[in-house]
Amino acid sequence: MNKSDLVREIATRTGLTQSEARSAIDQMVTVISKEVSAGRSVNLRGFGTFKAVTRQARKAQHPRTRQTINVKAKKVPVFRPSPEWKTDLMKKK
Repeated sequence: MNKSDLVREIATRTGLTQSEARSAIDQMVTVISKEVSAGRSVNLRGFGTFKAVTRQARKAQHPRTRQTINVKAKKVPVFRPSPEWKTDLMKKK
């Protein structure tokens, strides 16, 4: 499912127009992005949690040259699904 499919599905289920559904989805993504960028987590009960974590600096190896390189520490976004959602997924196997 891509964004257009999601917009259509949300519009159908909620009675919103596709334009309103697209706007709502865009605003949700914007809010989640800003909150995570500011160091706060966003918890959607029954779905999961979005947050930023810091990966520590480390040494790695260039795959072609086998030369050791230093990889700097960086922040990365992480999504962790809720236990309820994980349970539902396992039941549907």
